[in-house]
Amino acid sequence: MNLVCVLMWLVAAAGQAKAVQQPTVIDRAFNRMYNCDFAGAHAILDEQIRTYPEDPLLYSVQAAAYLYSEFHRLKILETDFFADDNKITDKKILKPDPWSRSQLFQKTGEARKRAAAKLASDPKDRNAMFALCMASEVEADYTSLVEKKYIRSYSLSKESQLYARKLLSMNPPFYDAYLTLGSVEYVVGNLNFFFKLFVRFDQIQGSKQKAVEELKRVVENGRYYPPFAKILLSVIYLRENQPQQALALLQEMQRDFPENPLIKDEVSRISGRLSRDRQGDTSRR
Repeated sequence: MNLVCVLMWLVAAAGQAKAVQQPTVIDRAFNRMYNCDFAGAHAILDEQIRTYPEDPLLYSVQAAAYLYSEFHRLKILETDFFADDNKITDKKILKPDPWSRSQLFQKTGEARKRAAAKLASDPKDRNAMFALCMASEVEADYTSLVEKKYIRSYSLSKESQLYARKLLSMNPPFYDAYLTLGSVEYVVGNLNFFFKLFVRFDQIQGSKQKAVEELKRVVENGRYYPPFAKILLSVIYLRENQPQQALALLQEMQRDFPENPLIKDEVSRISGRLSRDRQGDTSRR
């Protein structure tokens, strides 16, 4: 077989491999969530759970849908919330929906129970390990950003990092797990010296550059979290005074998830900011 034939075969094989990867139920549920259609995500997952009640990842994704729905209602998903440290650490207790909270923790509990059963028979079950990682992340985010219980959130974050490292040690790595490590890397990098004395995570350097690199790995190789990684990267770029990079990522999100009103508003807001900055530069010349 000559070189040209080999190359043609490789291209054809790559095309076939890509075509085989059809959207799964989890993909469809995440698509609905990224479009802010939380009811649609729940409908997809409820139907699948009736058929496959033993799948732990279904419950973790449902818990994530409850989390993002509450974040949306409480205006936590807006980028200026994360760009302002005072809003994140504000001691003012938000008013969570009790039913949503109950459902969130019920689903994470179901995910943990079913994942433990799966891992007891197969310690390398990627689906079960990711379900545990997501369940602890969801609980950590809710406990920190909604309930403001930072000590409990710290413990849950350590748990999610443990699962993330196990996922990344698999062959091939479960690249979505880099989102867990990258987000923690950036948060620790923004802590002042006093807090760093008390907040310590194994193998976390507090490097902003490493945080960006790990989130970019999710964008390039992840299955479920690339849009979420783009949102976090856009927040980082805004915090680091790089609005043009943030805008480029959010415009990609707007193209991929046109039903999401938050993305549309963020694109408009940042575009307006950049336009005003350009006008200001022109007037000063």
